[in-house]
Amino acid sequence: MKPDDFLRLLQAHAATFAKAVATNEGEWIIKGFIDIYQRIYTISVDTKIVSKVLELLLFPMFMEFAKKHGLKVELCPQQNFYPDLTFTHTESGARFAVDIKSTYRINKDEANGMTLGAFTGYFRERESKKNTLYPYSMYAGHFVLGVLYSKCDDVADERKQFKLEDLPKIPSVIKDFQFFAQPKYRIASSRPGSGNTKNIGSVTKVAHLIKGEGPFAVLGEQVYDDYWMYYLTRDMAEALKVKRPYTNLKEYLEYKKRGIETLKAHEKEIVEMAEQEKPVK
Repeated sequence: MKPDDFLRLLQAHAATFAKAVATNEGEWIIKGFIDIYQRIYTISVDTKIVSKVLELLLFPMFMEFAKKHGLKVELCPQQNFYPDLTFTHTESGARFAVDIKSTYRINKDEANGMTLGAFTGYFRERESKKNTLYPYSMYAGHFVLGVLYSKCDDVADERKQFKLEDLPKIPSVIKDFQFFAQPKYRIASSRPGSGNTKNIGSVTKVAHLIKGEGPFAVLGEQVYDDYWMYYLTRDMAEALKVKRPYTNLKEYLEYKKRGIETLKAHEKEIVEMAEQEKPVK
């Protein structure tokens, strides 16, 4: 199985997810948490809580997806490990990483954005197993299963408790789900996820997320890898006592062009010098 084959299957399966997590009216089927005394506590609209509950809802559907297409699925062994799900095609041995990411719409055209994982650690040390189930290089493809939703205006008071018979009256906190699957590089932006963090940010246009039309979609995964493997935040540059080489794609282009004409003009001499500089065995 090749990455494009896996993506096509994942996109087809993702199209069925919305019906499994929402009512016919488009509202979330999750209303809150229940204790042993059958008291219901309404769920918060906090994005971390919403994301975690969505993950729990989706796992059975991923198991069904894996079984249907001859895939073995493994969950990340610890919190903050990469990726959320590892799929291995039993026939070919090809391995695919899938992260579940969710965010809310700001309006019909803009979303709040997602963080797509670290650009340090395992992303740079691609043979390392630190904080990742398998080394990054062992995956044939890196994908995002994205969830877009809207926040509901009418939500219950989080301090209030409900009884089981009140369940139909409890309003959902989110609605209007839209699921999509894309290679991670195709929805990545050229800026970190937020502030000075060491996470890759996503594009925020809804259409670009759904269709995988971020800036690296045209430039390709090789440029995406190179850009983020050498990107430095302000704090990283200060710690190294160096100037940041670039902070956006325009500066990255200027950085890559610097001296390239001279290097190309002397390519033959450079190759010869490299041969002469090889260490003696």
